Parts: sequence; C-alpha cells; structure tokens
Amino acid sequence: MSPPARRASAPRARSVRGGSGVPGAPGMLQGLLADLAPPHPSTPYVGIDEAGRGCLAGPVVAAAVILPSHADVATLAALLPDLAGLTDSKKLTAAKREALAPRIRQHAVAWGLGVVWPRDIERINILQATFHAMWRAVRFLRPGHAARNGELASGCVPAALHDMRVLPDVPLIIDGDKIIPAAVFAGLPPCPVRMAPAAAPCPAPMQRAVVGGDALVPAVSAASILAKTFRDQLMTALDRRFPGYGLAVHKGYGTAEHMAAIAERGPCPQHRSTFRGVRPEPSQTQGSLP
Repeated sequence: MSPPARRASAPRARSVRGGSGVPGAPGMLQGLLADLAPPHPSTPYVGIDEAGRGCLAGPVVAAAVILPSHADVATLAALLPDLAGLTDSKKLTAAKREALAPRIRQHAVAWGLGVVWPRDIERINILQATFHAMWRAVRFLRPGHAARNGELASGCVPAALHDMRVLPDVPLIIDGDKIIPAAVFAGLPPCPVRMAPAAAPCPAPMQRAVVGGDALVPAVSAASILAKTFRDQLMTALDRRFPGYGLAVHKGYGTAEHMAAIAERGPCPQHRSTFRGVRPEPSQTQGSLP
C-alpha cells in the first residue's frame, strides 16, 4: 500500500507494551490507566481500533466501545461471562468473532462505528482517514442494549453518556502507537468531504496509544471485533455489487487472487487507486545506445 504522506504524521503517544505479552496479565490494565484521571483501575474508558487500513479495496472502519467498569480482565469475565475470550480479532476465528459481536453490542455501556470510503482515503491518505474513522466512531457512540434497558448499574454509566451527542468525558485508549491529532477533533483540514452531519469542534480528550492494545485491553479488543465483523459484512455486500474480484473472500486485502483480478479486470470503484497494486505502474523501458 502507499506510504502515508509526511504531512499526515500524527503525534506519537507514549506507547505501552505489555511486559508479559499475555492478555489479562495481572496489573496490566491498572498500569495502562494509572496516568489517566481519575487514577483508578475501574475508570471508564473508550477502547478504539480499526479494520481495513492495509486493504486495496473497501473502506477503513473503526469502532469505539465502552465496557462496564472493571478492575481487570478476570473481573470483567466474572461480571459478563458472555464476553469471555475477548482478544485481538485477528486471533479469533470468523465464527468466534461473529458470536462475540452481538454480545459486545448487548453488554457494552456504549459502542459506535466510523467509516471512511475509498475516495476520501485517496484524497487525504489512509492515516488521516483512519483518524477520522476513529473520531466518527466516538462521535456516534450509542448506548448498548443493556444500558438502554437499564440493566447496568448506575455506576457503570458515565454521566456524559446520558447525552450521546457529546464526546464522553472519558479517556480514549487506541490500539497502536499514535493518538488522534487535535486537528481532527477541531474539524480542521484535511478531512473527508462527506462529514454530514457536520461535527462541532471540540477539545481533544485524554488519549493513550497502546501497542498491542487489541490483545491487552478488553474494550480495545471489543472494538477490534466490532470493526472487523462490520467491515467483513460490508465487503460481502460489495462483492455482490462488484463481482469477480473475490471481495467476500479476501475482504479487499492484496492476495494473489485479488491482484490477478485487478490485472485482468482493472479496478472497480471500491478500489483505492493511489495504493500500490491498484494504481498503474509506469512501464519499464530499457534505453539503447545511439
């Protein structure tokens, strides 16, 4: 895929790597949240992850999830047995992801999805598009089924979530080594063309980037699963609209079969024309001596 333009560089947050590398390692979540206010291990937070950043076709999708307050992975599993097994979506089978996704939507305090489509990815580059997808997911947080039905204890629901139109007053924990730039929250360019309804500028919230967070932090794991399953469903639908490329099988990634289909048919409107493997490569001509 095309490397991001230099202007798209984002602030690097102090990234946290798990010392043991084992999801749910004792004290891991407490350590990640220790610097965030209020400094308490059960602080509500928004977990954020994306799917489709490295694809040749289709949108980039981000998800944001707030889970009921919990001190560690074991506490969460005891509180919500349905969510046992949360981890990086890439480590789960498709069947397991599909089973967990509705349970996450059921038990989450809130969840949201953000999508940026190929034409905007081409215009602002994939890194900026990923940031905007993440911000859209946060903007469109909505209560989970249990929260809407009053099945969660009042202490599990941050006060700001009673009005889902505003950014929750809770920190963001983002998978990776970058946080969302303040310019994205302020609505400054570069930004996607299709921003309806327009986002009101707001101050950047507290953020933390966590390398490997999709396997270490439960709400980030949940976001990883929601983003992946939703995007897979989109790609299956796009396969019916643009047959012949195998989008439902490889989900837009640059497999040998996908590359062969692009070479034979040319790209379809869902391909990212600025990405290597989609854009035409200049022909190689060998010079001759006079």
